[in-house]
Amino acid sequence: MLFGAVSSFAQDVQNPDSTVVSETSTEQVSQPVSEPATESVAPVVESGTSTSETSLATVAADTAKPAALDAVKSAKKGGLLASLFPVEKDEAIAKGHIYSGLSLSLIQANSEDDALNIMIGDVYEAYGYTFTLEAFGGYFIKDAMAVGLRAGYSRTWYDIDFALLEDLLDMKQHRKYVSNGFFIQPMLKNYFKVFDSRNLYFFNETSISVGYSYGISQSDNGEEMDKSRNTSWSIDVGINPGICIMVLDRFAFETSVGLLGLSTSVMDIEENGETSSRVVANIVNFTINLLALNFSLVAFF
Repeated sequence: MLFGAVSSFAQDVQNPDSTVVSETSTEQVSQPVSEPATESVAPVVESGTSTSETSLATVAADTAKPAALDAVKSAKKGGLLASLFPVEKDEAIAKGHIYSGLSLSLIQANSEDDALNIMIGDVYEAYGYTFTLEAFGGYFIKDAMAVGLRAGYSRTWYDIDFALLEDLLDMKQHRKYVSNGFFIQPMLKNYFKVFDSRNLYFFNETSISVGYSYGISQSDNGEEMDKSRNTSWSIDVGINPGICIMVLDRFAFETSVGLLGLSTSVMDIEENGETSSRVVANIVNFTINLLALNFSLVAFF
């Protein structure tokens, strides 16, 4: 028996791979179990797109949608306001700045040497003027938009010696007239930066003006003298487009013209302290008078 046991141990020592073979066979049997997992992933690999690539494409598509919508909205915009250049913070017409200015006009006429022949008579001697002084200012509540106030004084005076229907009635008169007027005018002013420049702007001024004036007229025909007094109130609504030219950094020259005007006036006339009358006038003006331009000097702060 002892010999048989020794012989059996010797065979086991000579064949040590018997156990390894059994382990290897066990691994070979267990390998097919993982093959279904590989096959389940295969369709994803065959499609050519991984999960991370799909999520990135989805995010890109979501980001592109708002941009496309903004492009459609901007394509619908048009007109002058959509093409204006933005106003920079340090520009004269930027929000928070103040502007002020002064306007002066003088109209003077005279005729002394030769008689001026008109349709209904002759003017032998005449002299007159109209003087107007205005001051204005405003505050920019936002870029290129300002609210402001304008106030002014005007004086009219003339002295004229004339004859009406001289061949028929021989009506000669010497007349003098003087009047003084005051007005106050709230306004809204919009500037338009059409060009990419700080030296040239277009603007529009929308305003409502309330005015008061009084005057005295005296006429003398050589036999008697007549005097009349008049007082009037007026309300004017106007739209005045214009151009602003920056001469210096904060100093500009502006000119404008009346485009649309609505005017209502009430005048009371008293003659020789005895009779009185009232004249009410309503005027709608759609004309542009290029000979009646307004010029102003403007400073920006």
